[in-house]
Amino acid sequence: MEHAKQLASEFNIREEYAVNLMNLLDEGNTIPFIARYRKELHGTLDDQTIRAFSERLGYLRNLDKRRQEVYDLIDGMGQMTEEIDRSLQSAVMLTELEDIYRPFRPKRRTRASAAKEKGLQGLADKILAQGEIDINAAADAFVDEEKGVPDRKSALQGAMDIIAEMVSDSPEIRKRLKNIIRLNGRLRAKAADPEKDSVYAQYYDYIEPARTVPGHRVLALDRGEKEGFLKVGIDIDPAKSLTIIYRLMLTAQNECSELVKAACDDAYSRLIFPSVEREIRAELTEAADESSIRLFALNLRQLLMQPPVKGYTAIGLDPGYRTGCKLAVVDPTGRVLDTAVIYPTFGAAQVQRSKQILKSMIHKHHVGVIAIGNGTASKETEIFTAECIGEIEEKVSYMVVSEAGASVYSASKLAAAEMPELDLTLRSAVSIARRMQDPLAELVKIEPKAIGVGQYQHDMPQKQLSEALDGVVEDCVNTVGADLNTASPSLLSRVAGVTAAVSKNIVAYREENGAFHSRAELKKVPKLGPKAFEQCAGFLRVSESKNPLDNTAVHPESYEAAGKLLMLCGYEVGDIRNGGVKDLREKAESIGFEKAAEQIGIGVPTLLDMIQELTKPGRDPRDELPKPMLRTDVLDMKDLKVGMELKGTVRNIIDFGAFVDIGVHQDGLVHISQISDRRIRHPSDVLSIGDIVTVRVLSVDVEKGRISLTMKDVK
Repeated sequence: MEHAKQLASEFNIREEYAVNLMNLLDEGNTIPFIARYRKELHGTLDDQTIRAFSERLGYLRNLDKRRQEVYDLIDGMGQMTEEIDRSLQSAVMLTELEDIYRPFRPKRRTRASAAKEKGLQGLADKILAQGEIDINAAADAFVDEEKGVPDRKSALQGAMDIIAEMVSDSPEIRKRLKNIIRLNGRLRAKAADPEKDSVYAQYYDYIEPARTVPGHRVLALDRGEKEGFLKVGIDIDPAKSLTIIYRLMLTAQNECSELVKAACDDAYSRLIFPSVEREIRAELTEAADESSIRLFALNLRQLLMQPPVKGYTAIGLDPGYRTGCKLAVVDPTGRVLDTAVIYPTFGAAQVQRSKQILKSMIHKHHVGVIAIGNGTASKETEIFTAECIGEIEEKVSYMVVSEAGASVYSASKLAAAEMPELDLTLRSAVSIARRMQDPLAELVKIEPKAIGVGQYQHDMPQKQLSEALDGVVEDCVNTVGADLNTASPSLLSRVAGVTAAVSKNIVAYREENGAFHSRAELKKVPKLGPKAFEQCAGFLRVSESKNPLDNTAVHPESYEAAGKLLMLCGYEVGDIRNGGVKDLREKAESIGFEKAAEQIGIGVPTLLDMIQELTKPGRDPRDELPKPMLRTDVLDMKDLKVGMELKGTVRNIIDFGAFVDIGVHQDGLVHISQISDRRIRHPSDVLSIGDIVTVRVLSVDVEKGRISLTMKDVK
């Protein structure tokens, strides 16, 4: 099949797997469904790899489409040759196709096109042939005042303009020059105004090889240039580039050759280098964007997969000064029990009144944890909370959570529909509490870009960023699964095969008919057809179902196989309730996985997944991750001393380090050089968002609000 061999090589998989993946994608199967329930067809690739495969397949198909378009355009002009055809067929990048098409692309009026209109193409051809001719006589033959060629000098200049454009349009010259600049070019920045201070001051006299410049610096330079503080370009020794052009264009040593050489010099400085410089910088920006998007996606995945804080009634605190601190109590399922507004920054009397309200709510609702948003007045609210819980007998702890996007959500139609009785400021407090209880279920309601776990996200190509982050959310939701009877429309719409309209229909059906009693009942939901059921059923859980398989990730298409497996090992389907088949794996292994799979009629990967699900029905993969760190006390930045060791939570990872919450208002930075004793390529090689780490304070700048940390040589 087309592209299968190439994709198999690029992804290091068997060609038959590549063919199967292409077929599965073309048939409209979702990536989570393919990754989870069609493992035998692709060799157990994960969802991220399959998503990358799908994107690469799309690129190759777009390349083919554009290749045909360019062929048809050139052929339609009657200028297709075997050489051009070979070049088109061998092109492996869209930019190569555009370089091949460049000489034939309709252009705005140029010096060369003006010269051609004056009839000087013939003179250009004679000069380009570089034969032994009388240049002056040849030029005189093209002098024609009516055509705008008044003298010999004008004729020669026009011919050289035509040659210069031919040199500039040469795909081979452009290809070679790009390679030279990629290898030897240096990215350079200067201050637009050296007297004006800015956050880009470190780049006022900056130069670095283009092939090694990190993506975050490329993006910083781009932003500095866009904001008018920097002038950015690429430096390259012109001699190297011109040598390449001369080798391809000069075929003799005579008077014509000197003119061709002069035209090459003009083409390089006026046409080729400015154009190629833009293309190389665009390549650097594109690579930096892709790297930044990958990092954003990685951070988002880790944030969404943070273990939920289950089983507690919680209070969400949305800090504020003028409008007070909004407070919301929610039960372990996220249902709102109580709300209030307190003013812990308004003087001693208000602090005492606020403490009374908070203590009363803790006691009344048996609150176990408090979530504090990390926005304005967060530090004061944290200090107030720590003091308050230190004055009561109940065991209560707290954690600071990111409130990125909470205000956007609280003002949304979705929040208004969920909590119509609450003011939007109180909705934000509810969201903060729910973020701690179940990060995935709550954050899925917010546009991924608004969650803020990346770098330069506002500079990214927004369509590409949205697609990548939406893919992450989809993968996370389907990895965890969703409870069919409690999931919100936002969560359901991220389940494989469920559209936004169908998710609303599911909720409407649930509200009209009561709780679902089986997965099969999904088929009664309007607009949820057989294909959608196939894609989504395995990711939806029905804990109330009489069939315990409905509360596992075993797909309905495999229920019969699951029954055979249980029977083969001496069990019944009812035994899986309450973990009654814990030694299922050992029994299957004693039979032999391959033999058992063959007898049941499934593949070994599906068998192993099935065993895992039947052994731990209703399992949440997030429960296997380290628990988030809860606090009962608080530090002030002034309390920090150089050399102090603390435990903290990784809040964000960027190209040059990681930000760690150590219990003060300002997160500390662990530079990449301070993360590990061994050399690492990227902070994400070692750290993940949510990791609990031990750090040592290197320096504290209270005035600038900067804390420098290290993970080296800590206990």
